[in-house]
Amino acid sequence: MTRRVAIPHLFKTLLLLGAVVTTVMPGVSVTGEFPVADKVLIEKSERKLHLLKNGVSFRSFDIALGIRPVGNKTQEGDFMTPEGTYLLDSRNSRSVFFLAIHVSYPNQQDRRNAKRIGVNPGGAIMIHGQPNSPTKSEVYYRTQDWTNGCIAVSNSDMIDIWLMTTDDTLIEIRP
Repeated sequence: MTRRVAIPHLFKTLLLLGAVVTTVMPGVSVTGEFPVADKVLIEKSERKLHLLKNGVSFRSFDIALGIRPVGNKTQEGDFMTPEGTYLLDSRNSRSVFFLAIHVSYPNQQDRRNAKRIGVNPGGAIMIHGQPNSPTKSEVYYRTQDWTNGCIAVSNSDMIDIWLMTTDDTLIEIRP
């Protein structure tokens, strides 16, 4: 399957990674052969993100989580990464982080739980790369859970995840 994406600022990076690249228009469209996942599996306790096709993992990546990594997100500002089944539903190539893919948290169950306890469930959960304007060392971002509840990966891993997923890809986040 060929995946077509428009990522102007990644053109040189993709060339360095050996991707098949074609310039189609001034905004630079990229066409390359990449396997496309039908599911993303997050294993919070293992700090791993797996891309799956037909139930088989074909790529795995190290991740960082929210600064309170144990447990399920229940409300805005709790610094926890949600657990459950969601969709990847939109992309932001101009995020304050190096690329960002939105996770459809909160789902109906998350909203019901939050309403039951009288809190806002929050939102804006993403899979993203490193900050475009880092305030900590590279080692910190590589070795610590540092997000507000998102799932963070290295910038090079984020390119792969961006290219090997589509909107509406299922994502399961396990404890």
